[in-house]
Amino acid sequence: MNKFLKILFAVAVLFAIQSCTDLEEELVGDVTTNITVEGVSGGSGGQESTPLSAAYAELRNAGTANHGGYYSVQEIPSDEMVICAKGGDWFDGGILIELHQHTYGPTHAFVNGTWNQTYGAINTVNELLAGGTLDANQTSQARALRAYFYWRLLDLFGNVKLIVEPGVDVAQSSRSDVFNFVESELLAALDISEVSSTMDLTNSPLGTDASAYQINQFAALGFLAKLYLNAEVYTGTARWAEAAAAAGYIIDSGVYRLCGEGCTVANLGKRAGVEADPDELEGFAAVFAANNEGNPEHIFAVFYDEASAGGMNFSQMNLHYSSQFTWNFDAQPWNGYATLEEFYNSFEDGDARKQASFIVGDQLDFGGSAVLDYASDDGNLVLSYTPSINELTPNSLREAGARPGKFSFKQFGRPDMSNDFPVLRLGDVYLMRAEAMARDAGDWSMALPDVNVVRERARVSALSSIDADGFLAERGREMFQETSRRTDLIRFGKYNDAWWEHPADPSDHVNLFPIPFDQIQASGGTLSQNPGY
Repeated sequence: MNKFLKILFAVAVLFAIQSCTDLEEELVGDVTTNITVEGVSGGSGGQESTPLSAAYAELRNAGTANHGGYYSVQEIPSDEMVICAKGGDWFDGGILIELHQHTYGPTHAFVNGTWNQTYGAINTVNELLAGGTLDANQTSQARALRAYFYWRLLDLFGNVKLIVEPGVDVAQSSRSDVFNFVESELLAALDISEVSSTMDLTNSPLGTDASAYQINQFAALGFLAKLYLNAEVYTGTARWAEAAAAAGYIIDSGVYRLCGEGCTVANLGKRAGVEADPDELEGFAAVFAANNEGNPEHIFAVFYDEASAGGMNFSQMNLHYSSQFTWNFDAQPWNGYATLEEFYNSFEDGDARKQASFIVGDQLDFGGSAVLDYASDDGNLVLSYTPSINELTPNSLREAGARPGKFSFKQFGRPDMSNDFPVLRLGDVYLMRAEAMARDAGDWSMALPDVNVVRERARVSALSSIDADGFLAERGREMFQETSRRTDLIRFGKYNDAWWEHPADPSDHVNLFPIPFDQIQASGGTLSQNPGY
């Protein structure tokens, strides 16, 4: 073992980003250098360069796993996460409070940013398709990827423009028309007319190769399963049977398996002086690790790498400034996102997902010593994350809230992380099939077999009964931090309920975000606002 060289230093970081303003935190502590952590240089491996590389890169550019775009507008308005105002830090003109309390309007910066990022991604795909250089397989991948981006817009905004050629403007489409377009593009990529239990995909230009970085037949079916699962919200007509068939085809193929017992990766965040840190991450924790490339559960994932494919910033977004000493990060975290106490408490002790998803309690550095917060505002010098949060604004305690840690951190991590982000994974597909079958039959007991498969992997006991509320809670435990909660709450009719410092919504118009004011102004009258704004 290398001898530890401890260097006492003081770091003052003043950073100006759209997420966090007016912050200056003085850190005093021991950063450990001259150590060896086996495999710490590992990342997400290499991503093969193809004519579609630029299109797939747009998944990173479109806010999938960073602050200010898609991830933020899916998570902060839900009952999973919150960003509290800590004095002048993280107030940001009130826009984060507006997301939590559903008082967002057409000028909200994150709403406008999400719109721009998503249409920027669509434009990249349109340009590739217009170039005429793609073969049949690549063309089908591109159309399916564009359909996925339009699914995001369908879910977030409803009535949007279906732009399919570079530089060609079109009229605004209804939400039903956008639904039909997404469905037709995915069916065309699969070369089928409908999804059913007897569908034949042998003529599909999409392949069956299990590389998670490219859309194959199973990824396209997964997109369709998500589309059909929410069809009643989008169009008023339920499509449960198709959702169940699409999800069932993926499961029954046997190409993917849940990462459970024996499915392990090296723990790149291991601290030499902390006996509780395992040498390996197993099962659920391995699905989201910093070296999770090639995980057998990933159907379609966004490639991230700290050096070559940045854009995942969870370590910065979630952790307290002093947590820099726990993982020896080369930059100070921002201390933003936290988990709502009620959501954290919905996990039972012993659930592997609880252990993998949250960071709570006293924090230790690489050598096992307490991490100190010399600017503590809770009377405790030791950095300790508490599940309870005292208030949303104006002075939330800076250590309040269990911190999201599902996408685990590694020693010497950079601000950009290397964890791949699963857009589709088998655990999600099991729960989509479970819900669709239950709703189609009008009997929630139909969901139990698939729910219990997922619970077995989480090392919690099987359920003998379940209802809609119980299923939503189970889906929340499985899918935390994977940008599904807002969509799920709307589908279950819970998005407008009261929780913590979010009062009940006086109107359900907030289930759709407003069309950004800047976009309406620039449209020359071709975009109209969603009702209620």
